[in-house]
Amino acid sequence: MKHIVSKLTVVMMITVLFLASFTMQPNVVKANSNFDVSAESAIVVDAKTGKILFEKQADVALPPASMTKMMTEYLVLEAINNGDISWDTTTQISDYPYSISANPTFSGIGLIQDKAYTVRQLYEGMAIISDNATTIALAELIAGSEGEFVKMMNAKAEEMGLPEYKFVNASGLSNEDLGENYPEGTQPTDDNLLSARSAALLAYHLINDYPEVLDFSSKMRSQLDDQPLENLNWMLPWEDNNFAQFGYEGVDGLKTGFTTEAGYCFTGTAMQGDRRVITVVMKTNSKEQRFIETKKLMEYGFSQFSQVELFKAGHQIKDQSTLEVAKGKEETVEVEASDALTAMIKTGEEDLYTVEYKLDEKVLNKDGKLTAPIKKGEKIGEVVLNYSGEGPNTYLNGIGSQQTVDLVASTSVEKANWFVLSMRAIGDFFGNVFSSIDDFVTGLF
Repeated sequence: MKHIVSKLTVVMMITVLFLASFTMQPNVVKANSNFDVSAESAIVVDAKTGKILFEKQADVALPPASMTKMMTEYLVLEAINNGDISWDTTTQISDYPYSISANPTFSGIGLIQDKAYTVRQLYEGMAIISDNATTIALAELIAGSEGEFVKMMNAKAEEMGLPEYKFVNASGLSNEDLGENYPEGTQPTDDNLLSARSAALLAYHLINDYPEVLDFSSKMRSQLDDQPLENLNWMLPWEDNNFAQFGYEGVDGLKTGFTTEAGYCFTGTAMQGDRRVITVVMKTNSKEQRFIETKKLMEYGFSQFSQVELFKAGHQIKDQSTLEVAKGKEETVEVEASDALTAMIKTGEEDLYTVEYKLDEKVLNKDGKLTAPIKKGEKIGEVVLNYSGEGPNTYLNGIGSQQTVDLVASTSVEKANWFVLSMRAIGDFFGNVFSSIDDFVTGLF
């Protein structure tokens, strides 16, 4: 009986220790392979590297509504940067944007004709409250007409490498909404189109090329013609209204959108510490849902991924640390990674990354050897980072690709003098002769 009791005691102790091992683990958010969001299309991207952290039907081209204005914002900032206009440049409101502004269907500010508005005033109207008339006025200022501006939008989209896009006006309204004012060169039934991937890439360029855009997109309130401008982004740090429940740490942009065809969409961005993410949700069902789903994407991007140094500078692959050298004082040279290899990786996947060497064939002779002299630090190929996991390891078009650093010589190898080369040649000759004789004799038996 005592023997049975002692066995039960041991089993109970093991069970307690087993359970304790779980309760004592640090409170870490675990990766969820079943992660999803309630949007027809979505993506979250690391804003520094362009690494895609999650995507859902990201290549489906959909109406982006006022997210179209991100391209207008880009071209205005580009014009300012090029010196074509300035923040203080003034313009008056033509009949077309005035009619849009006066139409309550479009929730216009109500612009005044025969008044000079500065670019800054119009830009605030576009960026803060997503006003359509101020957007059209800026397009006319830069290109002379919205039709010409649309050509600029599509040309810039091609230059950026947006994979799926179609710009037909500056504001994001459908051409049917514009009635007889639809831009020249487009069709009356046309609508703008962007995929979530293209919207993220556009946002990437906007934020990285012109970070001042965030000064506007993060501004919660302003005014124009004594009319209040209140930001449509409920994820900003609101404290005095019902939007506070949607707030998320570090959010400072970027662009909301809604039309009947597009549903509720949002391109968001947030900065936490030294990391920034870009998110896109398209065709959600409500104003609230687009921010709720964006929060999910942001939390996923920040909690599940981090920038990790996977291989240090000077790293060598075991059993591949040397290469043969022809005509050198030494017959081999050590090689190593010139710099550290870092990557934005999912938590717990460090062991799924390996490296391989890809030698530059131009520096090898016909026997596959390097030829002396070789200088320390001389590039002889690349160290390529490989990923063997199941998750995405892709980047926004034209931003990133398979990560590499230079493969370089660790030391210098001087060219051997003629005497050493002669002795080696003689040695190789007799070595080949004796090898042939040995093979011949061995073949007799």
